Amino acid sequence: MRMPGPSAANPAEPLTVQRSRFATPVDRAAVARDWAARGFSCELWVDPPGQEWNDFVHETRELVTLIEGRLSFTVAGATVVLEPGDELVIPRAAVHSVRNIHLRTSRWLFGYES
Repeated sequence: MRMPGPSAANPAEPLTVQRSRFATPVDRAAVARDWAARGFSCELWVDPPGQEWNDFVHETRELVTLIEGRLSFTVAGATVVLEPGDELVIPRAAVHSVRNIHLRTSRWLFGYES
């Protein structure tokens, strides 16, 4: 699913979410292999309920896949909620924030394009 409009940072690249990109329960090793084949790293991040990370910018594209929980991402002004197995592509240079909106810990994978 492509979100409305291109990212403010990179008008040529719209925000993209692929629902259920990975089967649940999400296999971290399978995601890492998939992302490596596409030129991305793969790391695990764990956030307690209510955790927020605001206004990040990276000079490369970033992938995110939720393993467990529920996260809200705001990328260049567009907000999307991720469920386990969903994959979000964050365009390079896009200002983005994430918030754990789950009542429990959320676990998610992120990777940067090499």
